[in-house]
Amino acid sequence: MSRAVGLRFPKDRRASIAVDLGAESCRVSLLRWTDEGPKVQLVHRCSNGPVRREDGLHWPLDQIVEGVEEGLRRCAELAPEGVRSIAVDGWAVDYVRLNEDGTPIAEPFCYRDERNVRAAEELHKKISPDRMREITGIQQLTINTLYQLYADREAGYVPARWVNLPEYMLARWGAELVAEFTNATHTQLIDLRTRKWSEEIFREAGLNIKMASRIVPPGTKLGKLCGPLQQLAAFQNTELIAPACHDTASAIAGIPALGDDWAYISSGTWSLVGALTSRPINSSEVRADNFTNLGAAGSANCFHKNVNGMWLLKQCESSWAAQGFEPGIAELLRACEGIAAPATLLDVDDPDLLLFGEMPQRINRQLLAKDAKPLDESPAGAPEMVSLILHSLAARYAEVLSRVRKHTGKNLRRLFIVGGGSQNTLLNRLTAEATGLEVCCGSMESSTLGNFAIQIAALETTCSPESKDFAAEIYDWVNRLSS
Repeated sequence: MSRAVGLRFPKDRRASIAVDLGAESCRVSLLRWTDEGPKVQLVHRCSNGPVRREDGLHWPLDQIVEGVEEGLRRCAELAPEGVRSIAVDGWAVDYVRLNEDGTPIAEPFCYRDERNVRAAEELHKKISPDRMREITGIQQLTINTLYQLYADREAGYVPARWVNLPEYMLARWGAELVAEFTNATHTQLIDLRTRKWSEEIFREAGLNIKMASRIVPPGTKLGKLCGPLQQLAAFQNTELIAPACHDTASAIAGIPALGDDWAYISSGTWSLVGALTSRPINSSEVRADNFTNLGAAGSANCFHKNVNGMWLLKQCESSWAAQGFEPGIAELLRACEGIAAPATLLDVDDPDLLLFGEMPQRINRQLLAKDAKPLDESPAGAPEMVSLILHSLAARYAEVLSRVRKHTGKNLRRLFIVGGGSQNTLLNRLTAEATGLEVCCGSMESSTLGNFAIQIAALETTCSPESKDFAAEIYDWVNRLSS
């Protein structure tokens, strides 16, 4: 009997493409519908990372565009049936400033640039963090778009139209210039109650609200692909779709789980630790704990907290690589297995540990401040330092999930870990021990699965992207793609 018996196929069996912009790499994946069912293939991966310029830390926009479009061309070669749709998700908060003709003015700043700290200090003199938290319901982080835009203003940049990176990529290929809701919520510029741009915050920050784009829900069709790529036969009549443009929201959409007993960790450069809720939670206790409420697919709410994640490991690895030591994470994890749990744990969310470079030295500065013995910063001390990072992350996850239980009232039993960090077996074990939850490892490409599921739901149903029926459609397609 054919495996295709009982499978649900879309009406149009042309391929779809999901682009996932990551802070360390950008990935272009292809979904094709064979007689055996759906086939998802990672077609192209290009490295990414912030670069130091004279005026600060930036993203190499031309390199990102070149790498992604190379991936699109490769997908076109692999899909003779044609490409039905393309959607882009990526990390939040960073944006491209545009000229009147829609071309970039300059490379976008990276959210880790230290200018944001100064901007936050100045802006808080005009509108308090408590008031902003009351309006937006999101976690207070200096990386948020609001502080970056204020830093632009303080630097004397001419006010310009701005758009987050995933939406910029779609617009580059012919889509309407929009702000997709899950990405927009991460700007710290959305009013939690109205789901619109906050006129009060724009006014107090001295920002022009007209420079922000129209807000649309995930699953919105934005027009047909045009321009040079349209010359390829596969890209005739290709639909451009805004998925959940925030990669975390796409990753959560890619979890094939129902019920109310599960939480998630989207584990990558950042660890996003929380649970889905039907509506935002913004009580005084939640605000004191600095949890965030961000848009999710199908009008759900991502209730979670940003925790520093694989950034700590990657920065240590970069430091050791500069000294000629490049063992790979698998070898490091094996070396950690026999090391006793550290007596003193890190505060992984210390602002100093969010910054670029010299991570072993930053970790030791914190240990010394806690009257703990510093670790060997050289490659010889790598196993002890990695062990410290992993134990500290697991403990922080447990602490945050305890507060999730309290604020949501959920009786949590399962913890889905998705993203690249889901492959870290030692961290998964430590997390299970620290939280007491059943750890379920989801796809390391969960953002891509969620991206595809939202695309297909948008193309296959006529219901509103903000309806429960749309959310059910996404879940159905995620299950089919995961099986």
